[in-house]
Amino acid sequence: MLVLVAPGQGAQTPGFLTPWLELPGAADRLGAWSDAIGLDLAHYGTQADADAIRDTAVAQPLLVAAGLLSASALGEVAPGAVAGHSVGEITAAAFAGVLDDTAALGLVRKRGLAMAEAAAITETGMSALLGGDPEMTIPHLEKLGLTPANVNGAGQIVAAGTMEELAALEADKPEGVRRVVALKVAGAFHTHHMAPAVASLEQAAAELTPADPKITYVSNKDGQAVATGAEVLSRLVGQVANPVRWDLCMETFKELGVTALVEVCPGGTLTGLAKRALPGVKTLALKTPDDLDAARELIAEHAG
Repeated sequence: MLVLVAPGQGAQTPGFLTPWLELPGAADRLGAWSDAIGLDLAHYGTQADADAIRDTAVAQPLLVAAGLLSASALGEVAPGAVAGHSVGEITAAAFAGVLDDTAALGLVRKRGLAMAEAAAITETGMSALLGGDPEMTIPHLEKLGLTPANVNGAGQIVAAGTMEELAALEADKPEGVRRVVALKVAGAFHTHHMAPAVASLEQAAAELTPADPKITYVSNKDGQAVATGAEVLSRLVGQVANPVRWDLCMETFKELGVTALVEVCPGGTLTGLAKRALPGVKTLALKTPDDLDAARELIAEHAG
């Protein structure tokens, strides 16, 4: 059983889309999406520097576009389930047929702008904690005023809050945590700091007509499969101000009997977590088009 997953914000790097645009039709497709959402995705994916693509309003549509572009390059894929981490949930919604590609990109453009606006109110950020026991780490974060915004499993939790709170975390790490790594994001996503973005997303979602998922869609909210398009869309809206429970998503993958996991471009983060949390599951990250042949082989072996 194959699960197809899409990464979240922070996975982008300067120039990462360059080799993908050499594929037949890719540049035209990206150009059409750029026109539809009013953002030059080709420029940001090939020429812009790290600071430019760190901007939430840019990073989010860029990641969804990359995921859709790389997945289409695989050809026909029949995964048993799909999921995405944070903004990757919108990519997964397109994989599942809940939204078409243009609708997904329109929604993520509005999501990125709304979250960037919310992030500008207070200087906030996110840091990954490596190691430690969640039962000890989470209360410690809450004591410092931080939110465990991403509970990723495999010994990784991402804390989010003000820069002062994150500085206090650096000076006072929870017992067992080896390292605290600042992430390349521009706000405390999946916390109360993002509450102002929810109303904007509710308005954007009200303009869409989602279809029910054609593939099992696993939600970040609680790791559960969601049966209706309306519920997927509702969860996409609320999720911006609530923690990502990727650990529970991986538990659901286990329950579904997953044997292989493919992470779309810019892959790496979620396959790394899966290697630690899902022993025995074969994983592959689509980093460049050079990975496509190996991905197709894995898909042929494991897709239903």
